[in-house]
Order: sequence, then structure tokens, then C-alpha cells
Amino acid sequence: MRRDPIEHQIELALRPGAFIHDRTCFSFVSELEKIVGRIEGLIATDAARAAGLYETFLACCHAKAEELDDSSGSFGQFAQDLICRWVKARQASDADPNGTAARLLAWMDDDPHAFCYQIEKDVTKALDKAGRVAFEKLARARFEAAPIQPEYNRRRWSEVLRAIYLARRNVAAYEALTQETGLTAQDCLALATIHVSRKPSLALGWVERGIDLDRKTPHGSAAGYDLARLQRELLTRLGRGDEALDAAWAEYQEHPSKYAYEEVMRFVPKAQRAVWHEKTMEAAVSADLHSAMELFVGTRETERLADRVRGATGEALEAVSHYATEPAAMKLEKTHPEAAARLWRSQAMRIVKAGKSRYYDAAISNFERARRCYARAGLVAEWEETVRQVRSNHRRKTGFISGFEAVAAGAGHKKQPSFVERARARWGGGREGDRS
Repeated sequence: MRRDPIEHQIELALRPGAFIHDRTCFSFVSELEKIVGRIEGLIATDAARAAGLYETFLACCHAKAEELDDSSGSFGQFAQDLICRWVKARQASDADPNGTAARLLAWMDDDPHAFCYQIEKDVTKALDKAGRVAFEKLARARFEAAPIQPEYNRRRWSEVLRAIYLARRNVAAYEALTQETGLTAQDCLALATIHVSRKPSLALGWVERGIDLDRKTPHGSAAGYDLARLQRELLTRLGRGDEALDAAWAEYQEHPSKYAYEEVMRFVPKAQRAVWHEKTMEAAVSADLHSAMELFVGTRETERLADRVRGATGEALEAVSHYATEPAAMKLEKTHPEAAARLWRSQAMRIVKAGKSRYYDAAISNFERARRCYARAGLVAEWEETVRQVRSNHRRKTGFISGFEAVAAGAGHKKQPSFVERARARWGGGREGDRS
């Protein structure tokens, strides 16, 4: 039997026997997607052949899974996409939907590399009406056959049924299933989503029921944020904007942050924005340090930002991620150099204390900026105390201390040339096009 030429391309692209490291997995998957594009082009003329190639590709992915590091998840996502494409190709070839559903469930049962993990969310979108009916019939049989204890299999197949009912917008079936398994906040969000476009009042009822369930959950649920946001949108659509603002304000007071601020201001009438801005800023005193920095940077509240930095201990500043401290330090350098100096110092200290040698160059740059800010603020003694502490506690970190001593001596931090720059210098000049 003649081998399909695309099968040879699949084999070459998968590089059998070669281990694929995580750092190269994304580019590896990009090459595989080129083959998928060629198979996709066959569906209009030979859908059965396309389905067979997708199935072969998936089998090869199972074999290749032992030869790569998929920490990023890109290869697993690629395999899930193959399954959904296989479904569409099968449907285009007029294949038996019962056979398609049976094969899907067989793959879900025998899934050593988790290619089918929560695949029902995507595959129900790929299935046509007949396919969903067949998939539901088999999933329902699995659900009813699963013992109540242990509950894993019963819960697993109930999740599959939920995805099917949501895709089919079958409210009655979804509600009936929740009566068998128990209603969750996520269920309320799903049911609200079904009703949101045509029956906003009914959708709001489900949202509020979900919020109540979420509050009763010890640590909340994954649906909590989406429920709160949808509640405010529905209240606004129903002409109850004041209630939407009250809900956003209550959430802000509980957890002040940049994002909660933006949500409050979405519902504030234009004429009242200045008053509400001041109100939110005054309430931000209860925000944690990270959230307060992001909020004050985002709202250009430089004075409040500087006051919050001045009031924080060195240990507290060091505990805040550089994603918050760096923008804050840059914001403060010109107007409040003493506060900026503390932030640059805290960033550097966090790296050095943790011994993160790969980031020592960044730490030295941060110390250099701290030195300049201390000098601009007339706080030379504070900089000298920093130098004393670093020398006392970190002098044995040889990969760091020489660069720090250059900064301490006022020589500044010299950025190391890039690999390309070093290569050009070693080779003896630039490329032909770079020469004058």
C-alpha cells in the first residue's frame, strides 16, 4: 500500500529520536502547525483523507510526548487542537457521528499524556448537532454507570455533560443535572451566560444566586470575579446603574487595587468623576503595598505614592515584586528622589539576598540608580550605609561584589556587550553592510 506523502512530512517534522527541550518547544510546534495547514487544505476535496491524517498525526504525537519537555503546554494544546480538527474533518466526510463520539470517549479513557484534559470545552464547539447528540448519549451512559463513591468518575462525566448542555444551550437539561450533582457558582455563571442576551432579568437572578454560593465557599470560587463583573453589566443594562456602582464600590473597599478602581469609574457619571476619584484614593489606605503602588502609578497620584513608600519598612519594600516597584521608582525619580532611591535599593537587595546570580547585573544597575537618587536628594549618608551593609553581608558573592564596588566608587555600571556585539568584535568588524 502506497504511503501518503503527508505522513512522511509528519514524521520529518516530529524528528523522531531527538529530544525537544522546553525552550525550543514553541518553535517546534510552529513547524508542526505548517503540516496541519496542508492537511486542512484537503478537507474541501478529500475530507476522509484529512481525518485519517489527523488521526495518524495524533498517534505520532503520543509517541513523541516521551521525547520532549512540554512545560509550556504548547505541545499538549497542539494535540487538543488536532482532536478538534479531526472531529470537523470526520463530519465533513459524513462519517457516522456515533463512531466519532465513541472514538472520542476511547481517547478520553486512555489518555496517558493528558491530551484530552477538559477537552469537552473545545470539542463540543467543534461537534455539529448530530455529533453533540451522540456525544451526550455516551457521556450520559458513563455518568449514570459511575459509582457515587469514589466520586471522581461521576464528577468527570458530569463536567462533560455540562459542557455539552452549555454548547446546546439546553437549560432544562443543565438544571436537571445540577439537581443530581449539586449547584455550584460556576453552574450559575453558565446558566446566566445562556440567558444574558435575551433574558437579562433571568440572567441576573442566576448571577446573584451564584454570588451567594461563592460567598459561602471557604475560599471563594473561580467564578467569583466573572459573576461580580456580569452582575454590574446586567444591572446597568436593566437601568439600575446606581446599584452597579454600589456593587463596584463595595468590592473596591474590600480590596482596593488599580483594576477595582477602573471598575468603579466605569459606572461613575462623568460629572461626579472627580469626587469619586478622591473617595477611592482615600479608601486606598487599606490596600496592600503592591496594590497601592500599582494604583497610585496608574492614577498619577505621585504624592500619595511617595508617602506610601516613605511609610513602608525596607523589608516590606523588598517583599514587593519588581513589576510594581520599578514603575513606581521611575515615576518618583524626578520629583521624589529619596523615595525612588528606597525602591531601587529594595529591588537590588531582594536579588542579592536571594543569591539570584543570573540577575546580579540587574541588581548592580538598580544600585547605581539608587546611588544617583540618594545623591540628588542630598542623602549621601543613607547611600554610604547601604554600601556598608552590602559589603558586610554580601562580600563573598564574587559574581556580584566587583560590579557593586565599581558603583560604590562612583565609576558607574558598565553594561556588558551583547552576544552579537562580542561576536562582531571578535570576528574583526561588522558585517559587510555595516562598513562605511
